[in-house]
Parts: sequence; C-alpha cells; structure tokens
Amino acid sequence: MNVRTIFLSIALWCMAGFSAAQSPEPVSVQDNQPIAKQLQALRKELVELNRDLFVLEEDLLFPSSTQVVVYLSMDVGTYFKLDSVELRIDDKVVDHYLYTERQVDALNRGGVQRLHIGNLAQGEHQLTAFFTGMGPKDREYKQATAITFSKGSDAKAFELIISDSTSKQQAVFSVVEL
Repeated sequence: MNVRTIFLSIALWCMAGFSAAQSPEPVSVQDNQPIAKQLQALRKELVELNRDLFVLEEDLLFPSSTQVVVYLSMDVGTYFKLDSVELRIDDKVVDHYLYTERQVDALNRGGVQRLHIGNLAQGEHQLTAFFTGMGPKDREYKQATAITFSKGSDAKAFELIISDSTSKQQAVFSVVEL
C-alpha cells in the first residue's frame, strides 16, 4: 500500500465515524418556522422568475422592432352594448373577440383589454376594427373605425375607444395611437 491509499482510508474511516456520531434529532415546531420562511422566500423567487420568463418570452416572440399592440376601452356605454370586436390589419382578420356581460361591465367601469399583440413588418399598414352590438332602441348595430399608420423600427400601440356622444345620442368609435 502506498501512502496515498492509507491517507484516503483514514479519511473515509474518520468521516464514517463522524456521521455515525451525529444522529438525527426530532424536528420541533420551532424548527419548522425557519423552513416555512425559507419556503415562502422560495415561492416569492419563483413568482419573480416566472414573471421575468414571461417578459423574456414576449420579447423573443414580439420584438419591439415588429411589435403591434391593440387595446380596447369603453366610456359609459349608454348608447351601445358591445357584443363582439373583429380586428383586421391590412384586410386580414387577426383577432375576433366575443364579450360576456361581465366583461362588458368591467370595460364600462374603466377596464382596458389588451385585444391583440402581434408582429408586423415595417411599412404602411391599415388597422380596422368592426364593433357589433346593440345600439339605441335595442337595434343591432355594426360600426367600424380605421387608421392608416406607418410601422417603423419602434413598437406601435393603439387604443380602440368606444365612447358616448350625448349630442348625437349614439356611440362614437375611434382609434388612437399611443
């Protein structure tokens, strides 16, 4: 036997004796407190990591150089009860959304919905939104609004706004670039 083998044997024998001397003790309720705090901290880190991964995923899927986002908001809703929205970019349907009463109520109370997020090449484009619902005197109502815009290297964001016009006694549909 060489010296190295003897040294390793002694080290293993010492470690085996040391680990046998330390027997596990029963865990008390007080010992669980630090574990619970560590678990809570770990959960918090996991939520933060999940949020960061979501942001990175959006950046990868929708880089700012091609990103287009469309939001929808409503003001009052006395003259129009929203049923659906169809969104077209360059005469191609990119999104269609049907609303429940609860969703319409949330929009009437000031909520804003991210209706669409997507990629778009640079250049001239047209965004058109078709709104379907019930108009004044409970008649079916379909209205459109459109905007022509130039997409550059920056992200573009638009807000579709449904508001009431008391002077016209009807809903007004508009699109605003943010």
